[in-house]
Amino acid sequence: MSVTDEIIKNKQDIINTARTLWAQRAKWTRMLIISSIENLPDLSLVSKRLIKNSTSIADEIRKYYGKEKAKVFEELLLSNLLTGQMLADNLKISNVQAADEYRRQWYENADDLAEFLCDINAYYNVHEWRAMLYDHLYMTENELTYRLKKDYESEISEYDSIDMQVLRIADMMSDGIIKQFI
Repeated sequence: MSVTDEIIKNKQDIINTARTLWAQRAKWTRMLIISSIENLPDLSLVSKRLIKNSTSIADEIRKYYGKEKAKVFEELLLSNLLTGQMLADNLKISNVQAADEYRRQWYENADDLAEFLCDINAYYNVHEWRAMLYDHLYMTENELTYRLKKDYESEISEYDSIDMQVLRIADMMSDGIIKQFI
């Protein structure tokens, strides 16, 4: 069966898988924020689980774009996580200068992710991807900041927004894949 035939047959599965994986990414990022800020003993386990999510998303990319492109995508996702963790660590200790540098790197990584995705799929728009990823980073930093301030009501509200926003990311990803191969 060709990739096109498989996509036509499994269109809803592609959408559902993307939504599941991106929702898990938001959930495990939230858990990492909580474990990190609260110094919980599960931090390394939560971190490993979030890293596994990057591999799972890259595995989906591999199905359509091959092993090499999936490897690059996974490295970009992992860099995003590590840079975000360094930003969080520096915000936690109020190291503003280092936090600013990691924030800059975090958004630069979002630029790299947007460009990479648009390079592999002509149905993606770099400006739309960049805006979507920037929104996600902005909201995730807000979630982190609310946790640091112990403003749990705002933190929960921000997570609810993130939860909906990652579904838009997932839909944009699956929509482009479906359009490219049908």
